[in-house]
Amino acid sequence: MVLAATAAVGAGTAVLAAGRYGSAFALKPSVAGPAPEGLITVHSVEDGRVVLTRTTASARPGVYGLAGHSLHATVGEIAAQDDYSVTRKLLGVDQGTLGPGAFVRMTPQAYAGDPRSARGLDFAEVEIPGELGPMPAWYLPGARRTWVICVHGVGATRAQTLTVLPALHRFRFPVLVPSYRNDPDAPPSPDGIGHLGDTEWSDLDAAMRHAVAEGAQRLVLYGWSTGATMALRALSQSSVRGSVAGLVLDSPVLDWRSTVRAAVRTRGLPAVLTPLAERATEGRTGLHAARHTEALEPERLTVPTLIAHGPDDQFAPYAASRRLAEHRPDLVTLHTVPGAPHTAMWNADPADYEETLRRFLTPLM
Repeated sequence: MVLAATAAVGAGTAVLAAGRYGSAFALKPSVAGPAPEGLITVHSVEDGRVVLTRTTASARPGVYGLAGHSLHATVGEIAAQDDYSVTRKLLGVDQGTLGPGAFVRMTPQAYAGDPRSARGLDFAEVEIPGELGPMPAWYLPGARRTWVICVHGVGATRAQTLTVLPALHRFRFPVLVPSYRNDPDAPPSPDGIGHLGDTEWSDLDAAMRHAVAEGAQRLVLYGWSTGATMALRALSQSSVRGSVAGLVLDSPVLDWRSTVRAAVRTRGLPAVLTPLAERATEGRTGLHAARHTEALEPERLTVPTLIAHGPDDQFAPYAASRRLAEHRPDLVTLHTVPGAPHTAMWNADPADYEETLRRFLTPLM
Protein backbone atom coordinates (compact mmCIF):
# COMPACT_ATOMS: atom_id res chain seq x y z
CA MET A 1 0.00 0.00 0.00
CA VAL A 2 2.85 2.36 0.84
CA LEU A 3 4.49 1.57 -2.46
CA ALA A 4 1.23 2.17 -4.30
CA ALA A 5 0.74 5.52 -2.56
CA THR A 6 4.30 6.52 -3.34
CA ALA A 7 3.84 5.56 -6.96
CA ALA A 8 0.61 7.57 -7.14
CA VAL A 9 2.31 10.63 -5.65
CA GLY A 10 5.18 10.20 -8.07
CA ALA A 11 2.82 9.93 -11.02
CA GLY A 12 0.91 13.00 -9.87
CA THR A 13 4.11 14.97 -9.53
CA ALA A 14 5.17 13.91 -13.01
CA VAL A 15 1.82 15.05 -14.43
CA LEU A 16 2.13 18.44 -12.74
CA ALA A 17 5.69 18.81 -13.97
CA ALA A 18 4.66 17.91 -17.52
CA GLY A 19 1.85 20.46 -17.48
CA ARG A 20 4.11 23.14 -16.07
CA TYR A 21 6.73 22.38 -18.71
CA GLY A 22 4.17 22.74 -21.50
CA SER A 23 2.74 25.96 -20.07
CA ALA A 24 6.17 27.58 -19.92
CA PHE A 25 6.28 27.92 -23.71
CA ALA A 26 3.16 30.12 -23.60
CA LEU A 27 3.97 32.05 -20.41
CA LYS A 28 7.69 32.67 -21.03
CA PRO A 29 7.96 32.66 -24.82
CA SER A 30 11.27 33.39 -26.48
CA VAL A 31 11.40 36.69 -28.31
CA ALA A 32 12.75 34.73 -31.24
CA GLY A 33 9.68 32.53 -31.16
CA PRO A 34 9.34 29.03 -32.58
CA ALA A 35 10.24 28.00 -36.10
CA PRO A 36 7.26 25.73 -36.77
CA GLU A 37 8.07 25.49 -40.48
CA GLY A 38 11.73 24.68 -39.87
CA LEU A 39 15.01 26.43 -40.43
CA ILE A 40 16.02 27.52 -43.94
CA THR A 41 19.51 27.43 -45.44
CA VAL A 42 20.92 30.49 -47.22
CA HIS A 43 22.68 29.36 -50.42
CA SER A 44 23.93 32.65 -51.87
CA VAL A 45 23.65 36.41 -51.52
CA GLU A 46 24.51 38.68 -54.45
CA ASP A 47 23.17 41.52 -56.61
CA GLY A 48 20.44 42.40 -54.12
CA ARG A 49 19.06 38.87 -54.06
CA VAL A 50 19.20 35.94 -51.69
CA VAL A 51 18.80 32.28 -52.65
CA LEU A 52 17.13 30.08 -50.04
CA THR A 53 16.21 26.43 -49.76
CA ARG A 54 12.65 26.06 -50.98
CA THR A 55 10.17 25.46 -48.16
CA THR A 56 6.56 26.40 -47.55
CA ALA A 57 7.78 29.48 -45.69
CA SER A 58 10.53 30.61 -48.06
CA ALA A 59 8.14 30.36 -51.05
CA ARG A 60 5.43 32.42 -49.41
CA PRO A 61 4.77 35.70 -51.30
CA GLY A 62 5.13 39.02 -49.54
CA VAL A 63 7.63 40.88 -47.36
CA TYR A 64 9.20 38.97 -44.45
CA GLY A 65 12.14 38.97 -42.12
CA LEU A 66 14.95 36.42 -42.08
CA ALA A 67 16.04 35.85 -38.50
CA GLY A 68 19.08 33.89 -37.38
CA HIS A 69 21.75 33.98 -34.70
CA SER A 70 22.60 37.70 -34.27
CA LEU A 71 21.14 38.19 -37.74
CA HIS A 72 18.11 39.90 -39.24
CA ALA A 73 17.36 40.78 -42.85
CA THR A 74 14.31 41.81 -44.87
CA VAL A 75 13.27 40.00 -48.04
CA GLY A 76 10.63 40.95 -50.59
CA GLU A 77 9.13 39.54 -53.73
CA ILE A 78 10.11 36.21 -55.24
CA ALA A 79 12.32 36.67 -58.31
CA ALA A 80 12.67 33.00 -59.28
CA GLN A 81 12.07 29.53 -57.89
CA ASP A 82 12.38 25.88 -58.76
CA ASP A 83 11.79 22.59 -56.95
CA TYR A 84 14.75 23.14 -54.63
CA SER A 85 15.35 26.86 -54.18
CA VAL A 86 13.69 30.26 -53.98
CA THR A 87 15.36 33.52 -55.02
CA ARG A 88 13.98 36.59 -53.27
CA LYS A 89 14.75 40.29 -53.46
CA LEU A 90 16.95 41.33 -50.53
CA LEU A 91 15.59 44.61 -49.17
CA GLY A 92 18.15 45.10 -46.42
CA VAL A 93 20.17 43.62 -43.58
CA ASP A 94 19.38 45.15 -40.16
CA GLN A 95 21.69 43.06 -38.00
CA GLY A 96 24.71 40.86 -38.59
CA THR A 97 25.92 39.49 -41.89
CA LEU A 98 23.81 37.42 -44.26
CA GLY A 99 25.91 34.89 -46.11
CA PRO A 100 25.93 31.38 -47.59
CA GLY A 101 25.47 28.61 -45.05
CA ALA A 102 23.47 30.69 -42.59
CA PHE A 103 20.41 29.07 -41.03
CA VAL A 104 17.43 31.40 -40.79
CA ARG A 105 13.70 31.32 -40.24
CA MET A 106 11.04 33.38 -41.96
CA THR A 107 9.34 35.77 -39.55
CA PRO A 108 6.52 38.31 -39.88
CA GLN A 109 8.76 40.70 -37.92
CA ALA A 110 10.09 42.11 -41.16
CA TYR A 111 12.29 44.82 -39.64
CA ALA A 112 14.60 45.14 -36.67
CA GLY A 113 15.89 48.16 -34.80
CA ASP A 114 13.87 51.32 -34.11
CA PRO A 115 11.68 53.62 -36.23
CA ARG A 116 14.64 55.72 -37.37
CA SER A 117 17.17 53.00 -38.14
CA ALA A 118 14.64 50.60 -39.70
CA ARG A 119 12.14 52.91 -41.37
CA GLY A 120 13.69 56.39 -41.49
CA LEU A 121 11.10 57.92 -39.13
CA ASP A 122 11.84 60.51 -36.46
CA PHE A 123 10.78 59.51 -32.98
CA ALA A 124 11.45 60.17 -29.32
CA GLU A 125 12.15 57.70 -26.53
CA VAL A 126 9.71 58.34 -23.69
CA GLU A 127 8.97 56.61 -20.40
CA ILE A 128 5.47 55.73 -19.29
CA PRO A 129 4.91 55.32 -15.55
CA GLY A 130 3.37 51.91 -14.94
CA GLU A 131 2.37 50.06 -11.81
CA LEU A 132 5.60 48.01 -11.93
CA GLY A 133 7.89 50.89 -12.91
CA PRO A 134 8.77 53.02 -15.94
CA MET A 135 8.12 51.45 -19.34
CA PRO A 136 10.08 52.64 -22.40
CA ALA A 137 8.03 53.69 -25.42
CA TRP A 138 8.53 55.15 -28.87
CA TYR A 139 6.63 58.33 -29.67
CA LEU A 140 6.25 59.40 -33.30
CA PRO A 141 4.76 62.89 -33.62
CA GLY A 142 1.81 63.67 -35.89
CA ALA A 143 -0.57 66.53 -36.65
CA ARG A 144 -3.85 64.93 -35.57
CA ARG A 145 -5.53 64.86 -32.17
CA THR A 146 -6.27 61.15 -32.56
CA TRP A 147 -3.36 59.03 -31.34
CA VAL A 148 -2.70 55.44 -32.37
CA ILE A 149 -1.27 53.19 -29.65
CA CYS A 150 0.42 50.10 -31.11
CA VAL A 151 0.74 47.04 -28.88
CA HIS A 152 2.87 44.06 -29.89
CA GLY A 153 2.06 40.47 -29.05
CA VAL A 154 3.58 38.27 -26.37
CA GLY A 155 6.85 36.75 -27.57
CA ALA A 156 7.46 39.69 -29.91
CA THR A 157 8.92 43.15 -29.27
CA ARG A 158 8.08 46.72 -30.26
CA ALA A 159 9.82 45.96 -33.57
CA GLN A 160 6.69 44.03 -34.57
CA THR A 161 4.99 47.39 -35.16
CA LEU A 162 7.66 48.67 -37.58
CA THR A 163 5.76 47.28 -40.56
CA VAL A 164 2.88 49.75 -40.26
CA LEU A 165 4.57 52.83 -38.78
CA PRO A 166 5.29 54.47 -42.18
CA ALA A 167 1.62 54.16 -43.15
CA LEU A 168 0.44 55.65 -39.85
CA HIS A 169 2.98 58.44 -40.33
CA ARG A 170 1.60 59.15 -43.82
CA PHE A 171 -1.87 59.36 -42.28
CA ARG A 172 -0.42 62.01 -39.90
CA PHE A 173 -1.33 60.22 -36.67
CA PRO A 174 0.78 60.64 -33.55
CA VAL A 175 1.82 57.09 -32.65
CA LEU A 176 2.80 55.67 -29.27
CA VAL A 177 4.48 52.25 -29.18
CA PRO A 178 4.81 51.15 -25.53
CA SER A 179 6.64 48.22 -24.04
CA TYR A 180 5.01 46.27 -21.23
CA ARG A 181 5.94 43.98 -18.39
CA ASN A 182 8.44 41.22 -19.17
CA ASP A 183 9.65 42.91 -22.35
CA PRO A 184 13.46 42.96 -22.49
CA ASP A 185 13.54 46.68 -21.64
CA ALA A 186 10.56 46.84 -19.26
CA PRO A 187 9.99 45.80 -15.62
CA PRO A 188 9.42 42.10 -14.98
CA SER A 189 6.18 40.85 -13.53
CA PRO A 190 6.37 39.74 -9.87
CA ASP A 191 6.21 36.07 -10.84
CA GLY A 192 8.40 36.45 -13.94
CA ILE A 193 5.84 35.00 -16.33
CA GLY A 194 3.34 36.40 -18.80
CA HIS A 195 -0.40 36.28 -18.18
CA LEU A 196 -1.65 36.26 -21.78
CA GLY A 197 -2.96 39.81 -21.49
CA ASP A 198 -4.80 39.30 -18.20
CA THR A 199 -2.42 41.60 -16.29
CA GLU A 200 -0.50 43.14 -19.19
CA TRP A 201 -3.53 45.16 -20.29
CA SER A 202 -2.99 47.48 -17.30
CA ASP A 203 0.32 48.56 -18.87
CA LEU A 204 -1.63 49.48 -22.00
CA ASP A 205 -4.00 51.41 -19.75
CA ALA A 206 -1.00 53.37 -18.44
CA ALA A 207 0.00 54.19 -22.02
CA MET A 208 -3.54 55.33 -22.78
CA ARG A 209 -3.58 57.63 -19.74
CA HIS A 210 -0.19 59.01 -20.78
CA ALA A 211 -1.50 59.81 -24.26
CA VAL A 212 -4.58 61.56 -22.89
CA ALA A 213 -2.44 63.56 -20.46
CA GLU A 214 -0.26 64.63 -23.42
CA GLY A 215 -3.23 65.99 -25.34
CA ALA A 216 -4.76 63.08 -27.23
CA GLN A 217 -8.48 63.69 -27.73
CA ARG A 218 -9.18 60.27 -29.21
CA LEU A 219 -7.34 56.95 -29.17
CA VAL A 220 -7.12 54.07 -31.63
CA LEU A 221 -5.81 50.89 -30.01
CA TYR A 222 -3.89 48.74 -32.49
CA GLY A 223 -2.90 45.30 -31.22
CA TRP A 224 -1.30 42.18 -32.64
CA SER A 225 -2.07 38.70 -31.26
CA THR A 226 -2.29 39.01 -27.45
CA GLY A 227 -1.77 42.74 -27.90
CA ALA A 228 -5.21 42.67 -29.51
CA THR A 229 -6.52 40.86 -26.44
CA MET A 230 -5.06 43.62 -24.29
CA ALA A 231 -6.78 46.24 -26.45
CA LEU A 232 -10.16 44.58 -25.94
CA ARG A 233 -9.58 44.40 -22.19
CA ALA A 234 -8.57 48.06 -22.10
CA LEU A 235 -11.67 49.08 -24.05
CA SER A 236 -13.77 47.34 -21.42
CA GLN A 237 -11.89 48.35 -18.28
CA SER A 238 -9.57 51.33 -18.77
CA SER A 239 -10.27 54.48 -16.80
CA VAL A 240 -9.98 56.44 -20.09
CA ARG A 241 -11.93 53.97 -22.25
CA GLY A 242 -14.26 56.80 -23.23
CA SER A 243 -11.43 58.25 -25.32
CA VAL A 244 -11.16 55.13 -27.50
CA ALA A 245 -12.52 55.84 -30.98
CA GLY A 246 -11.61 52.56 -32.65
CA LEU A 247 -9.71 49.27 -32.55
CA VAL A 248 -7.43 47.56 -35.05
CA LEU A 249 -6.94 43.89 -34.18
CA ASP A 250 -4.37 41.91 -36.16
CA SER A 251 -4.55 38.12 -35.67
CA PRO A 252 -6.37 38.55 -32.34
CA VAL A 253 -6.17 35.85 -29.70
CA LEU A 254 -9.80 35.56 -28.65
CA ASP A 255 -9.26 32.31 -26.74
CA TRP A 256 -6.18 32.07 -24.49
CA ARG A 257 -6.28 28.27 -24.67
CA SER A 258 -5.41 28.48 -28.38
CA THR A 259 -2.10 30.12 -27.45
CA VAL A 260 -1.27 27.28 -25.07
CA ARG A 261 -2.24 24.64 -27.63
CA ALA A 262 -0.10 26.30 -30.27
CA ALA A 263 2.85 26.57 -27.89
CA VAL A 264 2.66 22.82 -27.22
CA ARG A 265 2.15 21.90 -30.88
CA THR A 266 4.87 24.06 -32.43
CA ARG A 267 7.50 22.68 -30.03
CA GLY A 268 6.72 19.16 -31.20
CA LEU A 269 5.49 18.10 -27.75
CA PRO A 270 3.02 15.20 -27.36
CA ALA A 271 -0.62 16.24 -27.76
CA VAL A 272 -1.40 14.60 -24.43
CA LEU A 273 0.39 17.53 -22.77
CA THR A 274 -2.14 20.05 -24.07
CA PRO A 275 -4.86 19.72 -21.38
CA LEU A 276 -2.16 19.48 -18.71
CA ALA A 277 -0.55 22.67 -20.01
CA GLU A 278 -3.92 24.44 -20.07
CA ARG A 279 -4.60 23.57 -16.44
CA ALA A 280 -1.08 24.53 -15.43
CA THR A 281 -1.42 27.86 -17.23
CA GLU A 282 -4.65 28.62 -15.40
CA GLY A 283 -3.14 27.61 -12.08
CA ARG A 284 0.11 29.52 -12.47
CA THR A 285 -1.48 32.76 -13.63
CA GLY A 286 -4.81 32.79 -11.82
CA LEU A 287 -6.25 33.23 -15.30
CA HIS A 288 -9.91 32.35 -15.09
CA ALA A 289 -11.64 31.72 -18.37
CA ALA A 290 -14.81 33.59 -17.43
CA ARG A 291 -13.01 36.77 -16.44
CA HIS A 292 -10.64 36.66 -19.37
CA THR A 293 -13.32 36.11 -22.01
CA GLU A 294 -15.84 38.55 -20.55
CA ALA A 295 -14.16 41.51 -22.23
CA LEU A 296 -14.14 39.60 -25.54
CA GLU A 297 -17.91 39.18 -25.69
CA PRO A 298 -19.44 40.79 -28.80
CA GLU A 299 -21.90 42.80 -26.71
CA ARG A 300 -19.04 44.66 -25.02
CA LEU A 301 -17.70 46.00 -28.30
CA THR A 302 -18.59 49.70 -28.44
CA VAL A 303 -16.38 51.24 -31.16
CA PRO A 304 -15.61 50.61 -34.85
CA THR A 305 -13.21 47.69 -35.13
CA LEU A 306 -11.04 46.43 -37.96
CA ILE A 307 -9.99 42.78 -37.67
CA ALA A 308 -7.23 41.55 -40.00
CA HIS A 309 -7.02 37.78 -39.85
CA GLY A 310 -6.72 34.71 -42.05
CA PRO A 311 -7.95 31.11 -42.13
CA ASP A 312 -4.37 29.78 -42.22
CA ASP A 313 -3.49 31.17 -38.77
CA GLN A 314 -2.39 28.19 -36.65
CA PHE A 315 -1.99 30.14 -33.40
CA ALA A 316 -5.18 32.20 -33.10
CA PRO A 317 -8.19 30.55 -34.75
CA TYR A 318 -9.70 32.63 -37.55
CA ALA A 319 -13.15 31.22 -36.77
CA ALA A 320 -13.33 33.27 -33.57
CA SER A 321 -12.72 36.50 -35.52
CA ARG A 322 -15.31 35.52 -38.11
CA ARG A 323 -17.89 34.85 -35.38
CA LEU A 324 -17.18 38.24 -33.79
CA ALA A 325 -17.66 39.95 -37.16
CA GLU A 326 -20.91 38.06 -37.76
CA HIS A 327 -22.25 39.02 -34.32
CA ARG A 328 -21.35 42.71 -34.69
CA PRO A 329 -21.65 43.68 -38.36
CA ASP A 330 -22.58 47.18 -37.17
CA LEU A 331 -19.09 47.74 -35.80
CA VAL A 332 -16.70 45.10 -37.15
CA THR A 333 -14.91 45.11 -40.51
CA LEU A 334 -13.18 41.78 -41.21
CA HIS A 335 -10.21 41.89 -43.57
CA THR A 336 -9.52 38.28 -44.51
CA VAL A 337 -5.99 37.39 -45.62
CA PRO A 338 -5.66 33.87 -47.08
CA GLY A 339 -2.31 32.10 -46.99
CA ALA A 340 -0.73 34.17 -44.23
CA PRO A 341 0.52 32.75 -40.93
CA HIS A 342 -0.08 34.33 -37.53
CA THR A 343 0.51 38.13 -37.41
CA ALA A 344 1.60 38.14 -41.05
CA MET A 345 -1.45 39.94 -42.45
CA TRP A 346 0.63 42.97 -43.53
CA ASN A 347 3.46 40.78 -44.85
CA ALA A 348 1.26 38.91 -47.29
CA ASP A 349 0.24 42.05 -49.21
CA PRO A 350 1.47 45.33 -47.67
CA ALA A 351 -0.27 47.61 -50.19
CA ASP A 352 -3.68 45.99 -49.74
CA TYR A 353 -3.32 45.91 -45.97
CA GLU A 354 -2.38 49.60 -45.78
CA GLU A 355 -5.22 50.62 -48.08
CA THR A 356 -7.67 48.70 -45.87
CA LEU A 357 -6.16 50.45 -42.86
CA ARG A 358 -6.48 53.86 -44.54
CA ARG A 359 -10.16 53.35 -45.37
CA PHE A 360 -10.91 52.24 -41.82
CA LEU A 361 -8.99 55.02 -40.09
CA THR A 362 -10.16 57.92 -42.29
CA PRO A 363 -13.45 58.48 -40.38
CA LEU A 364 -11.53 58.35 -37.07
CA MET A 365 -8.98 61.02 -37.98
